[in-house]
Amino acid sequence: MTTSPKRLRIAAGQGFWGDWLEAPYRQVTGGPVDFLMMDYLAEVTMSILQKQKSRDPSLGYAKDFVPLMERILPILAERRIRVTCNAGGVNPHGCAQAVAAVARGQGQRGKLRIGVVTGDDLLGRLDGLLTGGHELKNLDTGRPLSDVRDRVLAANAYLGAGPVVQALRGGADIVITGRVTDTGLTLGPLMHAFGWRSDAWDLLAAGTVAGHIIECGAQSSGGNCLVDWERIPDLANVGYPIVDAEPDGTFSITKHPDTGGRISVAGVTEQLVYEMGNPAEYITPDCVADFTSIHLAQAGKDRVRVSGVRGRPATDQLKVSIAYFYGYKAVGTLMYAWPDAYKKAQAADGVLRQRLADLGLEFEALLTEFVGADATHGPLGRAAAPLDDLPEIQLRVGVRSTDRAAVERFTREIAPLILNGPPSVTGFAGGRPKPEEIVAYWPALLDKHMVEPCVEFVDV
Repeated sequence: MTTSPKRLRIAAGQGFWGDWLEAPYRQVTGGPVDFLMMDYLAEVTMSILQKQKSRDPSLGYAKDFVPLMERILPILAERRIRVTCNAGGVNPHGCAQAVAAVARGQGQRGKLRIGVVTGDDLLGRLDGLLTGGHELKNLDTGRPLSDVRDRVLAANAYLGAGPVVQALRGGADIVITGRVTDTGLTLGPLMHAFGWRSDAWDLLAAGTVAGHIIECGAQSSGGNCLVDWERIPDLANVGYPIVDAEPDGTFSITKHPDTGGRISVAGVTEQLVYEMGNPAEYITPDCVADFTSIHLAQAGKDRVRVSGVRGRPATDQLKVSIAYFYGYKAVGTLMYAWPDAYKKAQAADGVLRQRLADLGLEFEALLTEFVGADATHGPLGRAAAPLDDLPEIQLRVGVRSTDRAAVERFTREIAPLILNGPPSVTGFAGGRPKPEEIVAYWPALLDKHMVEPCVEFVDV
């Protein structure tokens, strides 16, 4: 019978697909950790991966995960560090096979087991679900999914920590999932290592809070931090956060020594309120965590102690993230220089709008921003700045329409302003803009019993 460890260290290595590639390597080499957690998925990411898979069935996962594993697999094996990640996207099996091939090439045959978690991808089941009376109503508008069914690009249920725990109990050294919640990638190792029951609500809530704090990587260790940001040391060498947890559900957030950034109560608090709705009801597939019960205390340099977390039973539904084709958009920019930069940009916008109207073009949305004056703060920005003295203004105009031809014609009306509009255009960013497809988000709920997670294993 194995005994529960007295503590567990889970290091965050990625906060999104495109995060700093050096972070995972630095996390597994900078000091002792037990798990490396890497979160790759956002709502729009699933539609991007689904589109890639439709063009090539071998794709559909975060491809940069594979060369990363090639780099750190020997270190993971030597230091007995296990990995949880949702890099599998819409093709966890393909991702696992790619990692297995790398491991075999390194001579690790017989030394590595990969757990693969699937069951979240509902795209092929949508028609059956709708026929069976599951309307998958939009949580914001109440509309049934049938309204846009013919335009759906991806549909994924958010699985919880349960299948991650199952994979770890099955001996997986690396767990590759599809759409598992960001928090579940941290909660799973905690449940497995400490033997937490699936109805230990306070413990599950604590693990969920731990996962939420580190899910965005360095955003909780000094990156993107508002409080005293100018004094955050050595961001070029920022240390990513580590959960240092104990079996009773208390834990600390820290980072490796001799790294940049900062772990502080203020910084952790900023991350806690990130993507926050009702703080008393942070709903996940595993539990409902009460963020108002959290107690934070500075426990030393770059160490914040977290305790007192309370939780309640999980709901009987899962959130479903659905992406669908909405139409087309295009965005064009021009840079105007001093003097009178803001007035020139305003005049150019007026000319452009008149020409579009003269062509009889209509758009669902036509938005103008004057970057440097009001793009961030709107009217408040214009009221606060001495606009007559601004050295430069970027005119940014975007349109949205279901008519690709109208969007295409808009893209041809930007460039002429360089010579036939107001003076002193100094930059035409990216050349003539191109129409882009719009992927819209459709959040919905589905009864839990309609989703069956599946755990399989690939032995190298």
